Amino acid sequence: MQLPSKIFSVILLLIIASASVFAQNGTVRGFVYDKESGEPIIFTNVYLYKTSHGAATDENGYFSITRIPDGNYTLMVTYLGYDTLREPVDIKGNVVLNKKLYLVKGSYQLQGISVTAEYTEQRTETRTSVVKITPKQIRQIPTVGGQADLAQYLQVLPGVIFTGDQGGQLYIRGGAPIQNKVILDGMVIYNPFHSIGLFSVFETDILRTADIYTGGFGAENGGRISSVMDLTTRDGNKKRIAGKAGASTFGANLLLEGPIKKQKTSADGSSSFILSYKNSYLEQTSKALYSYIDENGLPFNFRDLYAKASINASNGSKVNFFGFNYSDQVEYKAVSNFNWDAYGAGMNFVVIPGKSPVLIEGNFAYSSYKMNLTENTLAPRTSLVRGFNMGMNFTYFFGKDQMKYGFEMQGFKTVFDYFNSANRKIDQTQNTSEIAGYFTYKIARSKFLIEPGMRFQWYASLSEISPEPRLSMKYLVSDKLRFKMATGLYTQNFIAANSDRDVVNLFYGFLSGPENLPTTFDGKEVTSKLQKAQHFILGAEIDVRKNLLVNIEAYYKNFSQLTNINRNKIFEDIGEYQDKPEYLRKDFIIENGSAKGVDFSMKYENKNLYLWVVYSLGFVNRYDGLIHYVPHYDRRHNVNIVSSYKFGKLNSWEINGRWNLGSGFPFTQTQGYYEKLNFAQGIFSDITTMNGDLSIIYGTINGGRLSYYHRLDLGLTKKFSFSENVTLDANFTITNVYDRDNIFYVNRITNEKVYQLPVMPSFGLTLNF
Repeated sequence: MQLPSKIFSVILLLIIASASVFAQNGTVRGFVYDKESGEPIIFTNVYLYKTSHGAATDENGYFSITRIPDGNYTLMVTYLGYDTLREPVDIKGNVVLNKKLYLVKGSYQLQGISVTAEYTEQRTETRTSVVKITPKQIRQIPTVGGQADLAQYLQVLPGVIFTGDQGGQLYIRGGAPIQNKVILDGMVIYNPFHSIGLFSVFETDILRTADIYTGGFGAENGGRISSVMDLTTRDGNKKRIAGKAGASTFGANLLLEGPIKKQKTSADGSSSFILSYKNSYLEQTSKALYSYIDENGLPFNFRDLYAKASINASNGSKVNFFGFNYSDQVEYKAVSNFNWDAYGAGMNFVVIPGKSPVLIEGNFAYSSYKMNLTENTLAPRTSLVRGFNMGMNFTYFFGKDQMKYGFEMQGFKTVFDYFNSANRKIDQTQNTSEIAGYFTYKIARSKFLIEPGMRFQWYASLSEISPEPRLSMKYLVSDKLRFKMATGLYTQNFIAANSDRDVVNLFYGFLSGPENLPTTFDGKEVTSKLQKAQHFILGAEIDVRKNLLVNIEAYYKNFSQLTNINRNKIFEDIGEYQDKPEYLRKDFIIENGSAKGVDFSMKYENKNLYLWVVYSLGFVNRYDGLIHYVPHYDRRHNVNIVSSYKFGKLNSWEINGRWNLGSGFPFTQTQGYYEKLNFAQGIFSDITTMNGDLSIIYGTINGGRLSYYHRLDLGLTKKFSFSENVTLDANFTITNVYDRDNIFYVNRITNEKVYQLPVMPSFGLTLNF
């Protein structure tokens, strides 16, 4: 345990050293809020008029302008859709001025100013292979089931592959779901999606931002080798009680928010709350509305509850307390019964010290996730993961440069019970802890943004430390053209316990710290128990014209070491079987592979029209030491076209559509059948009289390809306004408009074809107040 101590010593030295590094000259810092709701306004441009001193607000609405010479200035805040704010400031010596600024929605702005969050971010952040999603964007695609949802929007992102409407999973640039980290307000969420594949566990209107890192993420994130989803929630309306209540043919939802203690003046503190609940009753309504799909109803039920309370100090410092309970239950007729339950609670905080130009952030959370899967032809499978995670981050601002460092700690328990395809039981209970420290420094010089970083990830249960360098860069060729790149090393300890031969691929059990690994792989000694990857990404952003942005990225992920369940295990790994090959007696196998491709996206947006076009070309492969194969989510071509248009008086009507085309997924073909004798009586079994079980002879793993998938969804929304704060949204959506038969799976025994969702109209009403 000497290495973790060394990590903490380094972090402590950094903290002590940084505490003595104060900004030269003066500093203006603070927060920018929406005056109507009190919510922070992110990536707003804050600057001193007629100077080069300025900064953009972060996801908390925080800004810091440092190294300001003595003098009298005008502090300005400009943001599209809000009146420009001006405030005089007087800088003398090493003064640190704290400001709380409130923007008013309006139409008046300085001539020529049209600054959006995206525009500012593109020129001040490296941010390669990251997409920022807002609730506004989520609502611009057809809302399946009458409810706008993050899961539906994620499916149209570059590099994201979605495997189906029922039991579908998201695969991000060659990474399996187990390799994608999901963080909600600093808390790890182990399964963010429901079984139907159309809904996430997150209520859209509680989200502030959702940053989707599809690769090349910085040193502040770790513990996964493919991607990161970092979500933050709103604090709740600080001015009045507000909310929404909705119901549709799929389910219902309720959101309530408001002040606990109102802020009387800008010098006072405040507190607020936000509460959301949603559930599905599709299993019940589908028997009447969608009986043509299945007279027994669609077997999907879920329930999601989230609550948060925020306490804000007068200087903008704050602490949030939150908790959740998510559950899911699905029963596929004659195939499988699956259910899971997740709960958790935690807190995070932002602290602005009085005299030091540093931003301090921290979090602590505990969460649990348990799942069960029972299938007619296989033994039951169960999996449990529960534990805590905590961390602290320190950010310093030096003019346009920025230094950030921090540490993370995670401890969790995994319990796993599983039978492989050879009917050998694999069970494991592990207690695991991980400690990490990181450091990044963003350098802004003329046309260059350079952000090197370093992360040290200590896996205590494996007694292994992983140094992980990261680097991202951006070159601003002109105001309309920017080149970018990112690279880094990544590791993780988690592995999944799913089988590529599952008819319905629902079960994603969690394991950690695998011990029973092969000693060699492909003729070389295995010296590490970690899964490892290296990312290389190059891209360009092009402002073709006003409101039209094109983004192109080429990526390569080298998965140099992967760990998977050994589906071929026949013998126990004990002395009497040591003469057998390791791939027949080890619980786990080592693999490697890669993912490479090109992602193209084009976005056009003005007051009325939104257009989003995405094309992804991808190649994913694996090698397990014996054979080369492609995983079941290796989709070669993927196209998404999303559009929405507002019209009518006060733009009260909106029509939107989404079309998706995807090449066929790989699958393992059936070559034949045979009778499998169980020899239940051992040597006394009579093979002439016993009845065996029907068993399958499989072909080459994922050697076949399904047919192309394509689907068109259309939606129409009408907004009725009753007062300034009370509106009613009526939504009508048709999913799979032309009733395409997209294959879901084929029953290997009966050869019956089961398809994804057919044409499905849905209707919903949402009252906003």
